[in-house]
Amino acid sequence: MTEAAPSPPATTTSAEKAAPKPQITFDDFVKLDLRVATVKAAEPHPNADRLLKVQLDDGTPNGRQVCAGIRQWYDPAAMVGKQVIIVANLEPRKIRGEISQGMILAASDLKPGTAGTDDPSGRDVIVLTVDKPVKAGSAVS
Repeated sequence: MTEAAPSPPATTTSAEKAAPKPQITFDDFVKLDLRVATVKAAEPHPNADRLLKVQLDDGTPNGRQVCAGIRQWYDPAAMVGKQVIIVANLEPRKIRGEISQGMILAASDLKPGTAGTDDPSGRDVIVLTVDKPVKAGSAVS
């Protein structure tokens, strides 16, 4: 009888390595107001190297401003016109002197061979967008 060759070591992604967060109830989940918003303008945050100050059309008359930690991965001009997914009912807060009225959702993944670094060359950050154009303010479910 021959022995089977040993299996190669399993590889894990950074998502698999992250500590799991506690489960939430469906009632907690439905409290989130996820919406599609269109980027109208974006510029470097004047007081933070890692942030962009983003003006969004979220379907409301005045729109909103969000400070997003994507400056190392996204050129502000390239963001204009993108439709992004936002958490619309996040409590506003002041970040380095600028008000942020929500959060732009993004996926983050370490590149192979890096270990928990904020160096943009060691991490990919991808803003969540929609497949085809929809009305600003459309609900995400």
